[in-house]
Amino acid sequence: MVRGTHSRWLIVLAIGMLGGMVLSGLWPQSPLYAVATDRIESFAMATGYVEPDIEAVYFLDFLTGDLSAVVLGKQRGTWSGFFYTNVSADLGIDQQKNPKYMMVTGTAYLRRAGGSRQQPSNAMCYVAEVTTGKVAAYAIPWASSMYSAGQPQKGQLVPMGVTQFRAPMGGGPGTGMGIPPAGPALKGRGE
Repeated sequence: MVRGTHSRWLIVLAIGMLGGMVLSGLWPQSPLYAVATDRIESFAMATGYVEPDIEAVYFLDFLTGDLSAVVLGKQRGTWSGFFYTNVSADLGIDQQKNPKYMMVTGTAYLRRAGGSRQQPSNAMCYVAEVTTGKVAAYAIPWASSMYSAGQPQKGQLVPMGVTQFRAPMGGGPGTGMGIPPAGPALKGRGE
């Protein structure tokens, strides 16, 4: 009796292990990507994936509005990508009025035009300025072939879009709180 129970457990264990091996080979595998952000009083930095295995580091200087990004090269101790813009113009900010910035990165798989070596990177850098209520998205103009060949890349960060996420602060009663109205309310059927 004990011998039969022991045999059944070994069979169940073997079937479970075999099933696990089959499922692990068939189950879709998705890599996990993590980004990091940090800030001090007048400076922020964040990381974002330009391509699945290539990461950029973004730096935002709150005092000047300068946003820059660098990409580590394929060889140890080298940097292969250098990109820059000033967010003040895109967001309509007067740097003398003590802007309040926030910065995060994300991923966007944008449609890429054929024929051009440089395409928008997968990483988006989002910069918001809370007193104006505006946010802008920036991409690195990326050429995978140049990176593969070990050629350095330099250029302007590309603004992908700017929008208002809240009413500007200090504009009178009721401003500076919440998202501005998107337009007239939609009417239901039969109205």
